[in-house]
Amino acid sequence: MNLLDRYTNALSFRDYDDFYRHFKLNVPKNFNFAYDVVDEYARLDPEKRAMVWCDDLGEEHIFTFADIRDLSNRAANYFLSLGIKKGDRVLVILQRRYEYWTTLMALAKIGAIAIPATHMLMEKDISYRMQKAGVKMVVAVNEPELCDNILKAAKSVPCVEHLASVGTYEGFLDFNAEVAAFPAELADIPYKTERNVEDIMLIYFTSGTTGMPKMVCLSQRYTLGHIVTARFWHNCEDGGLHFTLAETGWAKASWGKLFGQWACGSALFVYDFHGKFEPDDLLNHIAKYKITTFCAPPTVYRFMIKTDLSKYDLSSIRYMMTAGEALNPEIYRQIVQKTGHKIYEGFGQTETTVVCATFPGLVDIRPGSMGKPSPLYDVQLLDDNGMPVEMGAGEICIRLREEQQGLFSGYYNDPDLTDTVKYDGYYHLGDLAYRDTDGYYWFVGRKDDIIKSSGYRIGPFEVESALMEHPAVLECAITGVPDTEGVRGQLVKATIVLAKGYEPSDALVKELQNHVKKTTAPYKYPRVVEFVPELPKTISGKIRRVEIRHGDEQKH
Repeated sequence: MNLLDRYTNALSFRDYDDFYRHFKLNVPKNFNFAYDVVDEYARLDPEKRAMVWCDDLGEEHIFTFADIRDLSNRAANYFLSLGIKKGDRVLVILQRRYEYWTTLMALAKIGAIAIPATHMLMEKDISYRMQKAGVKMVVAVNEPELCDNILKAAKSVPCVEHLASVGTYEGFLDFNAEVAAFPAELADIPYKTERNVEDIMLIYFTSGTTGMPKMVCLSQRYTLGHIVTARFWHNCEDGGLHFTLAETGWAKASWGKLFGQWACGSALFVYDFHGKFEPDDLLNHIAKYKITTFCAPPTVYRFMIKTDLSKYDLSSIRYMMTAGEALNPEIYRQIVQKTGHKIYEGFGQTETTVVCATFPGLVDIRPGSMGKPSPLYDVQLLDDNGMPVEMGAGEICIRLREEQQGLFSGYYNDPDLTDTVKYDGYYHLGDLAYRDTDGYYWFVGRKDDIIKSSGYRIGPFEVESALMEHPAVLECAITGVPDTEGVRGQLVKATIVLAKGYEPSDALVKELQNHVKKTTAPYKYPRVVEFVPELPKTISGKIRRVEIRHGDEQKH
């Protein structure tokens, strides 16, 4: 039993065109995910499995929807006792602790706004978020370095009134002990009946590859948009067990560890691990818990293909997905070869639900393609003058509708910044793509990452994909560097992390250049090659090409 029939007009379609033209969401004006999905499942089927949680120390819990309802009610009562009310902002840094889910549902029940964040933030990052959002409370994991950074940051931000941690830590309230003291019946508060689908539920600080993080506001309306993400891309089913590998500080957790999956009636699998990612641990857990649907970034699949996958029983998996960055076709080929599973790619942003995807059963896989647009969005490719692009690359834009499902409300308290991306009737994503004759979209790169060389516009992804096919390349980033001779404007540069067993040499540079010439258009080959021990990345793991470009500009 799932609730999809309440919020969708249909769950099966003849083909993609039927899906795109006719799929609709039914969004009640007073919809609230915590009340209308979590608590409703708890009412209809109290023993329905909601989450299977385990950690790397051997602890395990299985939560029903009734458990999530009761725990979130207790937490909501606790927040109310501290004076947390509708619109108050609470910074939530809980990694993969199960308290993350009950905390988010508790805050949603009282109309407060959760700001998920990663435990990797330093004092200045935490202070910035506290000040920018006017944070009233912090709920965090009991991790000494993190808690110390929170304490230091809070001293200089007067709006922060309460600090709580999962486990005891000096200067923090003991979150679980405090919550346990409150009843599992939620207090009778006006917000229960006054709630609105446009109420802001979440704020994410985008990691961004340039500039300071922006505050993305996501409403209750946004949460139902993830039905497309979970049901039609992840292919989650009632009673299934979905595993998205993501920490809760990132929007990918909303994509794959909460909204759409629970709306579909699928349980969440959460593995709370610390330290370095180990592919063997991941694969053992997939086999042990019989994961049915699995989503991970391409980096994880890169690690997987270096592992002896024949040692693991992956037969429970029905579908594998990826997002977060474009998937190199070579990784796709090897996963299919070694597991028999295809990888269904999806594309979107913190500001959106899935925008384009290879929807299983509706869209055929073309390795390296983003797939086709979600029916929630009217996707257009526009040039620099805002005109539609028929041939070649254009900026991915979404035509705005009066009631736009699955899209952010705006940047928090910053209408001017919102107007820089929402204008002339479109939301501008800042990413470039091209559309083939069959309607498939192909990622080119961030608009700022495009290289202009000898009159050509070269996107980094295609060159990176070509390099990734060579066994010597573990990771790489393609950027443009100034042509000091003034002939080509910019030269294509490859910054490369070598795989084990390979050493930098002029001969290897030549080999890699020739490999690219044979794999893609010869004019795209990197004329400049630099070998480095690691690539600069954001906290969320995205390559900071802007930092590579800045370093090259400093050299020149």
